[in-house]
Amino acid sequence: MIKRFLIAIVLVALLGGGLVGFNLFRDRMIADFFANMPVQPATVSVVTLEPATWQPTIETIGTVNAARGVELTVEAAGIVREIAFASNEEVAAGAVLVRLDDAVQQADVDAARTRLALDEQDLARARDLRSRGAGTEVNVANAESAARSSEAQLARAVAVLEQRRLVAPFSGTIGLPRVELGQYITPGTAVATLQDLDTMRVDFSLPEQRLPDVAIGQPIRVSGEGVAGEIFGEIVGIDPRVDPASRLFAVRGAVSNEGGVLTPGQFVRIAIEQPREEGVVAVPQTALVSSLYGDFVYRVVAAQEGEGLALDQVFVTPGRRAEGLIEIVSGLAPGDRVVTAGQNRLSNNMPVVLEEADATGAAASRAASPEAASPEAASAAR
Repeated sequence: MIKRFLIAIVLVALLGGGLVGFNLFRDRMIADFFANMPVQPATVSVVTLEPATWQPTIETIGTVNAARGVELTVEAAGIVREIAFASNEEVAAGAVLVRLDDAVQQADVDAARTRLALDEQDLARARDLRSRGAGTEVNVANAESAARSSEAQLARAVAVLEQRRLVAPFSGTIGLPRVELGQYITPGTAVATLQDLDTMRVDFSLPEQRLPDVAIGQPIRVSGEGVAGEIFGEIVGIDPRVDPASRLFAVRGAVSNEGGVLTPGQFVRIAIEQPREEGVVAVPQTALVSSLYGDFVYRVVAAQEGEGLALDQVFVTPGRRAEGLIEIVSGLAPGDRVVTAGQNRLSNNMPVVLEEADATGAAASRAASPEAASPEAASAAR
């Protein structure tokens, strides 16, 4: 019995040892196979960096307002007798828009005009008598005083009559009428909105650190929803006072509104152009990878062992961003070839081949240049 038990133990030990030895042998052979197997190069697309002209911009948001826009109201109380405009109509400066009941005021004007005519006749008679020696200077002076007083009364009556009419202070587009015929209105009652839509102003705010970077006459570009492309204008006003609560200062720009694409109150994006800079190195945004250790790119260099190309992981210092481009402050130099996509499957020192034979040619250079990439990208850098 004991002999059989010992034989079983020996057989189990031999079997277990064989299995362990086989597994160790298998793992070593697999490791040797993969260690000696050549790494297949990855296909990558690259751009060749070249110094480019960079135009920084300050980007912000703002609100569009008409260069001239008012809420129209009357100067006197009365009943509306005439509404002489329709909504969204173009009106000229001085055009009568609303007329109130003016029967009493018209009668006052007629009475004042009649009184003035009578006083002028008296003045002419007094002067004639004085010339013939039948009148005195006192009579002439009294007649002149009465005539001037009547003239002033007529002017006053005419002014009161004019207050019964609402006229357009400037040419523009009239809004919806907010009064009805027969309605009694008082001063301060909004009658309609008048907007001059030919020239618009954009109001926006900037942080106090940007105060030295803006100046009167500086070019701006305005874009927004429903606006095809960009509208160009310039800065026309800068508030020299910084709001102590928000640490912002107000800026106003003026832009043309040909075609009426901008509407008062509309939200827009604004780009303030800064002086151009030469010799800036930039990469596409897809080339930059952010990690816990910093921002890096994969640069294509000659392989250290053997022939071909390999990847070099380079940590860089990014700067300003454009539409699809990032300025590289340090870490890269003109002439470097940088991978633009697929970095999640790449690693340092990995062999690669270029996706296109001319990836280092003019096409890649244009991709790295803000000016050549697109006129919008060249001037949208912050």
